[in-house]
Amino acid sequence: MKAVPQNPVVIIPGVLFWDTLYEPMKEVLAGYISKERVAVAPVSLVDWIGFPPSPEKSTNRVMQAIERAVRDMERKFPAEPVTLVAHSGGGTVAMIYLLEKLFQGDVYRSAGRVAKLLTLGTPFHTHEHYAKIKTDFIFSHLQPDFFERCPVVSVASDKYHGNDDGSFVEKMCFRFYKSVQEDGNVAGDGIVPAKSCFLEGAENVTIADAEHLPTPHTRWYGTKEGVKQWIQWL
Repeated sequence: MKAVPQNPVVIIPGVLFWDTLYEPMKEVLAGYISKERVAVAPVSLVDWIGFPPSPEKSTNRVMQAIERAVRDMERKFPAEPVTLVAHSGGGTVAMIYLLEKLFQGDVYRSAGRVAKLLTLGTPFHTHEHYAKIKTDFIFSHLQPDFFERCPVVSVASDKYHGNDDGSFVEKMCFRFYKSVQEDGNVAGDGIVPAKSCFLEGAENVTIADAEHLPTPHTRWYGTKEGVKQWIQWL
């Protein structure tokens, strides 16, 4: 395996997940990069939901958290661009952050500050309402030269196949996949179908053995076994 780049890394939680869930992933990455170079964006469950509830503004709140984390890394490691590692719907928030286009009143300048975006189980193609707000914006503004400024690697797992006539697990996967795209009879990570993560212009990588949810006792993208499968693309 090639040497792992030592750029500072900011981990971005997925939708309805919060920063402390990603501390184990941070510890795993510290086996490849010095621990002080890895941080988790300070995202809370309230950032995703809002108080009072305003999920349509979640992207703006999470982008603020990403900006805080990136600025903190810039202070610690001047002139060293950051790599963003984003899980699930955090990946589409990261794309909007990087596009440098006004989104619901907010825009950030990331050129020269972020070296790469690596997404884990991020559905770039979806019909889920709040996710589609983000993906519609991305595809309306994304230009081919974006990837020259900021390379993107989209990692997806095809561990589980959905099947409405199959086992209990296959039936559950079928329903989760159908909530993202029209066809649930496809492979994915148990929640997100792999092909929904394919992004034209990005380097699309399919790994064989990772689950979606960052919960105990699962082999998700952020475990030692999961990270080992994608770390070469960092």
